[in-house]
Amino acid sequence: MSDRAVLACPGRGSYSAASLGSLPPDHPWVVRAEQLRAGYGLEPLLSLDQAERFEPARHLQPIHASPLIFLVSLLDAEVAVRDHSVSAVLGNSLGWYTALAAAGALPFDDAFRLVQEMAILQQEPLPAGGPGGQVIYPLADAAWQPDPRLHAAVRAVLADPAGNGSGEIHESIDLGAYAVLAGDEAGVARLLGSLTPVKVGERLFPLRLAMHGPYHTPLVAHVASAARERLADLRWRAPSATLIDGRGARWTPWSTDPAALRDYTLGEQVTTPYRFAVSVRVALCEEAPDVLVLPGPGNSLGGICGQLVVAEGYRGIRSREDFEAAQRSESPVVLSMRR
Repeated sequence: MSDRAVLACPGRGSYSAASLGSLPPDHPWVVRAEQLRAGYGLEPLLSLDQAERFEPARHLQPIHASPLIFLVSLLDAEVAVRDHSVSAVLGNSLGWYTALAAAGALPFDDAFRLVQEMAILQQEPLPAGGPGGQVIYPLADAAWQPDPRLHAAVRAVLADPAGNGSGEIHESIDLGAYAVLAGDEAGVARLLGSLTPVKVGERLFPLRLAMHGPYHTPLVAHVASAARERLADLRWRAPSATLIDGRGARWTPWSTDPAALRDYTLGEQVTTPYRFAVSVRVALCEEAPDVLVLPGPGNSLGGICGQLVVAEGYRGIRSREDFEAAQRSESPVVLSMRR
């Protein structure tokens, strides 16, 4: 019997220079995606994926990055389902849309439309306050242990979300060992100026995420409203495997109301914090997987999931050293499908 697995699909930022050449041109999903892209008048995904070099200003635009990530992740999920007994699927932010497709809650065409339409909407400017963005900040040290000072710094900046008129900020994504905060342009400037600089490994934080808008906050309520109109005809259905959403709620094959799944995806999922850390903890506690399988592109969730395994003490793993030893064993707890 194959091992019991949970799939965790990555979000924006996972497609990078190392991801070029990931799309098989003859795969039916790639062929169909290109047909759907042509209907939008957008550049072919294969032109982007087969480019000689990675151009951030081009490849990282939401209208391009989101469908590239969705396709690569879904292709990997197809392989994972063959190689493992997948009991549940979850995703980080954009990865939620991939999870919907991987679990069968939306047919391919509808899932692709969801990804592409949301990317188009998210690339439009905010009604006021500029495009806005996201800032990532660590909450743990290099040994993956929580740092109370970093937690306090995030609490302090969130304690004044309106900033006395100096920019609006919100919690956006909970990654466990990292907080992703978001705001309008003035809010992003306030985050970058008020969070104490800290270096973890080779990276200096706070760090603004390139071409990311203020996703999962009230600042994109207009996106949710427009999406409900544009995507009213999507064919929602109960998933074939349990879905775990950005609140940690479980959508099972035998209890899911497709209308409620639609309402969450085009409503609360867009405008409230996405708690990826909670979804992983629920997966570990409720599904008891042998392995967390991470589809590509890249390996952006590898360390994040490792830190969450340590925080949960899953399988007795309570430190970075424990996790790295488990990863070297014959039964790793996290399996990244790409590097």
